[in-house]
Formats: sequence, C-alpha cells, structure tokens
Amino acid sequence: MATPLSTTLADVPGLPARTASALAREGVATIQDVLLWIPFRHEDRTRAADSVFQPSAQPACHQVTVTKTGNKFFGKRRGAGMFEAQVEPVGGSAMGQLLTLRWWNMPYMSRVIAEGQRLAVYGRIKEWKGRLSIDHPEFEVIEEEEGETLHTGRITPVYRLRSGVTQKALRTAAWHVVRSLGDDFIGDLLPRPSTAGEFAGWNRARALKAVHFAPTMEDLEKARRYLALEEFYGYQLRVVRRRRAVLEAGGRSHTAGELARDFEKALPFEMTGAQKRSLQEIQRDMACPAPMNRLLHGDVGSGKTVVAFAAMLGAVESGRQAALMAPTQILAEQHFQNARRWLEPLGVNVALRTGSRAEEGGVELFSKTSSGRSQVVIGTHALLHDENLVRDLGLVVIDEQHKFGVAQRARLIRKGDTPDVLVMTATPIPRTLTLTLYGDLDVSTLDERPKERGKITTKVRPASRTDEAAEFLRAQLEQGRQAYLVYPLIEESEKLDVTAAKKGHEEWTKRLPHFQVGLLHGRLSAEEKEAVMRDFRAGRTDALVSTTVIEVGVDVPNANIMYIHHAERYGLAQLHQLRGRIGRGEHTSYCVLFIPDKDEEAKERLAIMEETTDGFRISEEDLRRRGPGDILGKAQSGQAPLRFSELLADTRLVRLARQLAEKTLDADPLLKGARFAGIRAFVFQDDDPQAMMQ
Repeated sequence: MATPLSTTLADVPGLPARTASALAREGVATIQDVLLWIPFRHEDRTRAADSVFQPSAQPACHQVTVTKTGNKFFGKRRGAGMFEAQVEPVGGSAMGQLLTLRWWNMPYMSRVIAEGQRLAVYGRIKEWKGRLSIDHPEFEVIEEEEGETLHTGRITPVYRLRSGVTQKALRTAAWHVVRSLGDDFIGDLLPRPSTAGEFAGWNRARALKAVHFAPTMEDLEKARRYLALEEFYGYQLRVVRRRRAVLEAGGRSHTAGELARDFEKALPFEMTGAQKRSLQEIQRDMACPAPMNRLLHGDVGSGKTVVAFAAMLGAVESGRQAALMAPTQILAEQHFQNARRWLEPLGVNVALRTGSRAEEGGVELFSKTSSGRSQVVIGTHALLHDENLVRDLGLVVIDEQHKFGVAQRARLIRKGDTPDVLVMTATPIPRTLTLTLYGDLDVSTLDERPKERGKITTKVRPASRTDEAAEFLRAQLEQGRQAYLVYPLIEESEKLDVTAAKKGHEEWTKRLPHFQVGLLHGRLSAEEKEAVMRDFRAGRTDALVSTTVIEVGVDVPNANIMYIHHAERYGLAQLHQLRGRIGRGEHTSYCVLFIPDKDEEAKERLAIMEETTDGFRISEEDLRRRGPGDILGKAQSGQAPLRFSELLADTRLVRLARQLAEKTLDADPLLKGARFAGIRAFVFQDDDPQAMMQ
C-alpha cells in the first residue's frame, strides 16, 4: 500500500522526533511538504580527499579525527568568539598535519563536537600564516556502526531556506522520507508514451526521489529533466487550452481600409519590411471573425508603436474603440503625444487616461473635445477601472506585456465583446520562452531596425575611468547632444557598495558645471517625472541622471550618450533595454558600461554587449547564463512559479511538452482523466495561483 503524501513527518520511520517537531513548527509538517521542496542545486561530495591536507580552490570531503577542541572569546559581548576543533586525517598523517575547523560566534558547538570523535567534513581548506583551516564546514559525526553518511560522501542536495528551517534538518527529513517511500507512492501526470526514449524506465515517483538523493549525477540530471518536462507540460496544457478557447469564442471582423493606408502614406519614413510583414499578419487576423490573439515582439527601436497604431485604425474604421495600455504614465503620455501627432490629422479622436489624473480630480485629456466617444484610448492600468471611457473595445493593445499580470490582461479584454488582442514587448524573447509564456498567441517578430536609426557603439570600462568619460561627455554636450547617466539605486545603501542616483546627480552636476543636469527616479510623483522628462525632451536638460525608470519606452532622439554605472548588477537583457534609449536619432551613439576595476568575471559576461546590438542574441545568452528571471518579469503573475525555469533554454524539452499537451487536449479536451485532478483548476482558471505537482 502506497504511503499517503499527507503522512506527518512524526510518522516517518527513522526520522528523529526532534527534527520532525522543529520542522512542523515552521510549517513543514508532511511528506508532501518535504518532497516538493526541490533542491536548487547539488554538491558532489562523493570525492574523498587524500590523507594530506592542502589548500584548495574547490571544497572536498575529508575523513578526520578530532584531537583538540576549545572556545576562544573576544571582547565583552557574550558569545563573541569562535569554537575551534583541531583534527587530523583518520589513521593519522605521516606528515603530522593538523587542520583547524572554526565556527564563529557559536560557542555551543562545544556540546556537539568532542575530542576523539570521527567526523566527515566538507569545505574548502584555506591557509593563513602557515595554518590550515576551514570556516563553518558541513560536518557529520560518524558512529562506528553507521554504514553511510547523510550530509557528506554523496551527491548532496542543497535547499533554498526560509527563516527557521535549517539545511541539515530539511536534508535529514528528505533522506528519511525518500527511504520510506515505495516505487508507486504517487501517480504519473505525463502520458505513458512520454516515458519511452530518453525517459525509459522513469516515472514521477522515481524522479521525485532522485531529485533529492540520486545515486549518480546522470540520474540526478535525468530526474530534473523529467520533472521539468512534467512542469512544462502542465503550462502547455494551460496555454493550448486558452488558445483553443479564444479561437472558439465568437468575435467580430475588423477590416483595415483607407484610414490605415492614409496613415502609412503620411508617415515621414518608410516602414521596414518586418513592420509591413507584421502589420499584414495582424490585419489578416483582425479581418477574421475569430478574435485575434497575437504577440508583436522585437528589438528596442524596431518600430512596434507604428505597427500598433496602424492596427488600431482597423478597429476604428469598423466603428469600435481601440485601447493601448502602457505600464507607466511616462510611456502612456508619450504614446498619447505620438497618437495626437499621427492620428489627429486623420480625424481620429484620442483620449488619455492615467491614474494620477483621476486621483487629483482632473479629467481625461481628450485631443479635441471632452464630449463624445473616444475612438482611441491610451492609458495605464487605470483603463481597467474606467467604465465610461472604455465601452466598446474592438482591439486591445498591451505594451510591455511582461510588466502586467495575466489577470490584468484578462480584465481589460473582458471590457469588450471578445476584442482582438495585440500584446507587445521590446524584450526579444527566445523561442522556448515564447512557447511557454505566450503559447496561446500567434507571434509576429520585428527583426529589422529602421534605416534612420543611428549606430550604437558599446564599451565596458572600469569605474576608475569616469573622469576620462566625463571629458568625452562634455565634448558631446558641447555639440548639442544629450545623455543618460544611469544608476541602480535612488539613495545610498549601507549594504551595497553602489553609488546612488542622488549622489551621482551631485557628482555629475560638479563635473558638468556649464550644463543642466536633471534627476529622474521612481519616488518622484507622476507630475514631477513628467516635468523632468518634458525638460529633457525639449533640450532644456543636457544630462539626465536616472534609475532604470527610463528602461521602457522613453524616446528622445537627440540623446546619444548613456553611461550605466555598476553595470555588473544588471542582466544582459535589462542592459540592452536601457541601451535602447539611445540610437534613436541620426547621430552615432555611445553606451559605456562601468564596472569595478579588475572585475574580470563582469568583463567577460558583458563582452557580448560590445560585440552585438542584436537583442535576440543577447536574450539567448541571458537565458543561458541567468535563467529566464528578467524575461519572465510579471508574465507568470497569477500562475505557479516554475521550479525548473533554467531548463526553459532546452528547446527540445519545451517542444516535447507542447506536443504532449496538444495530443492530450485532442483526446481529453476537459481533462476528465484522474491523473489531471491536481492541475485541472490550474489549467482552466486563469486566476488560480495554485502550484502544480500537488
């Protein structure tokens, strides 16, 4: 009989009662609580070091005997000091070597470790003044009758912890839980055919046990890939089901006509081939009775807004409203200004709706009149709450989709009668993430830069060259150009050695005494932000010190310089987004990424920024190095967090999950099968936050 996952830890054979009680006090009470606490990494502690102690860059396991112990105290504060244990290799050492194990401010260790004990220790040996030591090593007391160790001498799981839960307690519980479970303690979610080929002989039970304690690294990798496939399969069930539901919903046809053609003719530039292709794809979808559900993504500066406005005119010509929702007021007002410039001459009525206007008792800013229905409505998330302004949506355009959650997107869509939906992002998304995050959408890609865009030269430089950079900046400003000076924080932090934006503003004001230096950050009110940006756009401000609030959508063609301080603290994708604020005019642009002196790791990681301005290549590299964190953004809001997100870079695994989901929904559209009981709500309810793998 299978052991129920609801079994309390107190009933797990062999698990010390004190460990079970300690975990239960922290909310870790059942087998399921432990089993689904997936390790975030593993350490190969199977390699035992030889009997000679020597400094090493890599940690290793050592079998030792304790020869001497004692506490050393410093100062008057109680407990301030360290506990030391001198050890020698088991069996002694011909060289008479000793190793010191040290635990700082932990005097109680004298009750745990005693002379004569045999220990298995794991850590990195350091040498200082001829003395060898390991600080805070992982260790295990080896009893004579014990045949194996738990924390050392094996492929050892390492868990992300929360307050009150210790690594050893959780690992001990996982060890006893895994040993207590049989081979069929849980049913499979994946269809049986998927266990052929790479996963032959694997099932959910085996994978869950091996992901904690695997006999080999090969088994561990296979377990993680199996569970990742299962997780991706659950998400693909959701996006495929959502895609099919949209296609089955009744919609209305929106056909582009003279208005859209007049718009394109009136543009002061020719649309790129990618823009024309994407617009044709969008207009073809909008002309169909089934509602459009499409993603438009492309590199920074590739011209998504122009395509979006042209698409919105299709809804207007069909007698319905079009709405564009942006993540910030700065971006919403910028879109509004562009819409007035491009759409008003065509006779289109445009309105702006942002939260701050309503909060201060203001009225929406209509382009020509405050009466009558607006044909194009632009705003922030405040659009979600305006029942009067947004009434008959034919097209919803959501800019920077990853800044919004699934529930916000769904709420705006529900304001129309199954409107067409176009979501946009300037974050180039690798194919695997497109399938996972936007698998319910068709995809249009802008992979060309407009010809009128200037070239961007990027260099990684040590922070010590800031004075040299200031001279170059002054020369550019004297020629009439403008600059962004980006910092990662608003104010100084005692914990982070980072120059804050406010201090940076003071420093650059001194370096540029004959120029106007502005300051922009997230703590300013909406009106203050707009005033700062208005001065910068008008050229009254020469250099703008800013946090990453400028990351999305700010468009000042005359700005051709960007200095990013502490660039090592940013992901590649975010750096590329920031860099996209320059190179928007005809002048050659320059982006300098400042990093700490002699930080070779940061220099190597950021080298790709010097090599290319191709956002798709950069996003692939960011995914490979960091996982999908920045790219995911808030796209998973209202969804379970991905436990194996780093494997999203595996195209084959994601595509296999998609194929399995398609076949499953073909055979069982409502997922009535018993194996879907745990994820049925997740698949069918967009706002359900419950995790899978229940």
